[in-house]
Amino acid sequence: MLISRYSVVVALGLTLSILACSANGQPKGPIPAAKVDAPLATSPGKQTAVFAGGCFWGTQSVFERVKGVLKTTAGYSGGSASSATYSQVTTETTGHAESVEVVYDPSQITYGELLRIFFSVVHDPTQLNRQGPDVGTSYRSAIFYTTDEQKRIAAAYIQQLDAAKAFPAAIVTEVTPLKGFYRAEDYHQDYALHNPDNPYIKVCDLPKIKLLKEEFPQLFVDYKGQ
Repeated sequence: MLISRYSVVVALGLTLSILACSANGQPKGPIPAAKVDAPLATSPGKQTAVFAGGCFWGTQSVFERVKGVLKTTAGYSGGSASSATYSQVTTETTGHAESVEVVYDPSQITYGELLRIFFSVVHDPTQLNRQGPDVGTSYRSAIFYTTDEQKRIAAAYIQQLDAAKAFPAAIVTEVTPLKGFYRAEDYHQDYALHNPDNPYIKVCDLPKIKLLKEEFPQLFVDYKGQ
């Protein structure tokens, strides 16, 4: 719920919240690039990727600052259209995951590079059905692939990272076909950008933006809103 996210810092204390939001399972420094990937396209275009990595506020705040990303939308994937509302999804009974639709130019960034950011900056892929203080299947780690190529690249990358022991625990990220993406309510769009003083955003999401800039400076762009 929105109230629970906003009050988590106050309720638990700043120190506990920092620990809860930090990705304790994350590696030190960027993880290896994907060995299996699509080549950069020879001409500009548009492709779509959908990722779920905990609260969609933070996921969107990262991807909208990535070079080559043309548009991001916070929404819900994994359930039905009739149940794709925030009040229903937060009951943890709809099958949805808070997700972000990423429209990108494949001539500027590859799907494998998006995956690298997803795993190393967006969230901790070793946490099952939670991210930090957010607990439930709606906060699960998932890749909703839109093509067989995306499925192949994602599966190979997870296998690569697990084999390399890039994380201190096994990756629990689901790789599942996208059956539908449903746009979230307007107030969720660019939420971190419009609410930088929200305690949840300060503790859980602004550090992700900082990490993106530090670890992938060549891909970082200063986002001012759509």
